[in-house]
Amino acid sequence: MAGLGLMLAGQVTAQTFKTLHSFTAGQTNSAGFYTNSDGGSSQAGLIISGNTLYGTTYQGGSSADGAIFAINTDGTGFTNLHNFAGYPGDGAYPLAGLVSSSNTLYGTTYGDGSQSVGTAFRVGTNGGSFTNLYNFTVGTPNSTIGSPTNINGASPHAGLIASGNILYGTAQLDGTMGDGTVFAINNDGTGITNLHNFTVDFFSNGDGANPYAGLILSSNILYGTTSVGGSSSVGVVFRVNSNGTDFTNLHNFSGYPGDGAYPYAGLILSGNTLYGTASGGGGSAEGTVFRVNIDGTDFTNLHSFAAIPSSAPLTNSDGAVPHAGLTLSSNTLYGTTELGGALGGGTVFALNTDGTGFTNVYSFAAATTNGSGSGPNSLVLAGNTLYGTTVKGGTSGNGTVFSLALVSAPRLALSFSGANVILTWPTNATGFVLEATTNLGAATVWSTNPASPSVVNGQNAVTNQVSLAQRFFRLSQ
Repeated sequence: MAGLGLMLAGQVTAQTFKTLHSFTAGQTNSAGFYTNSDGGSSQAGLIISGNTLYGTTYQGGSSADGAIFAINTDGTGFTNLHNFAGYPGDGAYPLAGLVSSSNTLYGTTYGDGSQSVGTAFRVGTNGGSFTNLYNFTVGTPNSTIGSPTNINGASPHAGLIASGNILYGTAQLDGTMGDGTVFAINNDGTGITNLHNFTVDFFSNGDGANPYAGLILSSNILYGTTSVGGSSSVGVVFRVNSNGTDFTNLHNFSGYPGDGAYPYAGLILSGNTLYGTASGGGGSAEGTVFRVNIDGTDFTNLHSFAAIPSSAPLTNSDGAVPHAGLTLSSNTLYGTTELGGALGGGTVFALNTDGTGFTNVYSFAAATTNGSGSGPNSLVLAGNTLYGTTVKGGTSGNGTVFSLALVSAPRLALSFSGANVILTWPTNATGFVLEATTNLGAATVWSTNPASPSVVNGQNAVTNQVSLAQRFFRLSQ
């Protein structure tokens, strides 16, 4: 008997990793931030339009307050589209990515602007016509609740989403209850509206507090997460109508050793199911990947990341602390972790939407300076290639922009010819070795098949004589 050890559906292998850009070294100023020509320490994901990637950096640029950049998907044509100027200018420290509409990019800054608590802005995809749409306001100290309060919130950690002429977002702080808001604003900067104020006392409340992540919109309903609050004080998944009515807490996270804690990232939606990550909690307190229906039912912890040591090297099998969101292709979720993996600098991972087939696609090095970067952020998928940024690493230690081309795991086919078994697989699946074993179980030992492949009709082919009662085969990389 001959059997095939096929790779699980949805598993992928990294085909080509490429560092598209290493942010340059800078001159550190008196505040401890650095200036340079291109920005650095990107904590945000990318967006793609045609063959161009757009993103933001938290530091660097001419004033050390961050920058907006564009780069071609092949790594050429890096352009600094805008340098933020801090206070009392156009904002500083953009922590979030961008959204594009009609050749215009929209985003937020976490700090500075006229009142030092952040801005909403727009800029042309060519870097022209930069406009500060809104300056968030400083809250008034409130001794009753222990947090400053204002009308629309302050310090937006997340980016914006666009629907028609309206932009929707979250502010991490303030609002009338002191713990952040959901807001809407016209794309010309007028008509800002507070859609929801998160409740005071994030240690335990009904609706969550301090939203770090942005929103998604479907059928006039906004979905999002809060980093803390809820019944266990470690965050919630929520929804609210785009006019601010019918706020609903869909799920309260329970922390460790439960279903996750501190969901700093936003959600993605497929059908009636929301998918996301929690940066802590789960079985080893290193974070989780989860799903939940849009009505709050059927919450499922799809994956708990493995423990990492308390001191360097901070390595494990699958990564740890998923601080960013997910991207979906067919039935496969892709994401990143900031720590862990084989080299301790975080990972890119893949996971089937039912929780099976977890694969560590790529491990980043933990070194301060390296070729690939360290601490990857959220991903964007175009075709068979993932694009992302890292907050550290690269040639100057200020992070990178990278691409990671993926190929589906090759399928191994089996046929018989007399007393021989013939195994074939595609020739474009490079780097794979045919392995064999005589039994399957906990003590299985796989060995390289002694016969070398030849190319027959465009396929790798290996012919083995059937001489044992049973033998199992697999492709391994």
